[in-house]
Parts: sequence; structure tokens; C-alpha cells
Amino acid sequence: MTDLLALIVLLAGCFFIFAGTVGMLRLPDVYCRLHAMTKADNLGLLLICLSLALLDGQPRTALLLLLIWLLALLASTVSAHLIARHSRARRPPTGNGPVDYDSTGGPQ
Repeated sequence: MTDLLALIVLLAGCFFIFAGTVGMLRLPDVYCRLHAMTKADNLGLLLICLSLALLDGQPRTALLLLLIWLLALLASTVSAHLIARHSRARRPPTGNGPVDYDSTGGPQ
């Protein structure tokens, strides 16, 4: 039963990481992309760490995985803040919708 629960949580974590990656590729501007990546990837990593903790069953492993997730959470929020701050200083144009690619693969 624990293995099935761990598998479901692992698949949910993989889904959120995949959704964050799709958001990174499809959203129009840097702010939307940062939002998609930081939120979805942090939730995905939390679910994957929870899945690994369920599979191992040891409290020490669960604490180490929690520490790994907290450090990744801290690193992603700080790096997203720095990227957003740099982008705001450069004032890139923000988009109104998803990027539309032509047949050559470049933005129109």
C-alpha cells in the first residue's frame, strides 16, 4: 500500500515539474516564466521528496529530504528574485499571450 501511495505521489511530482517546464517554454515573458518555474518545480520537488521518504520509511531520510527541499526552495526563490530584479532593470517588453512560432521555429 505504501508503494502505491509513493508511486502516486511520485507521478504527481513529475507532473508538476513537467507543467513547470511547459510553462517555461510557452509563457510570453520572463515574469510569467519565473512564476511557472518556481511554483511548479518547488511543489514537484516536494512531492518527489515525499515519495522517496515514503519508500524508505526512515525518519532520518525524511529529515534529509526535507532539508534538501528547503535548500532548493531557498535557492529557487532567491535566484528567481535576482532574475526578476535584473529583468526589471532592463525593462523587457511583456507579452499579452503565448509565444507564437512560425514554421521555421522562431517567434513571429
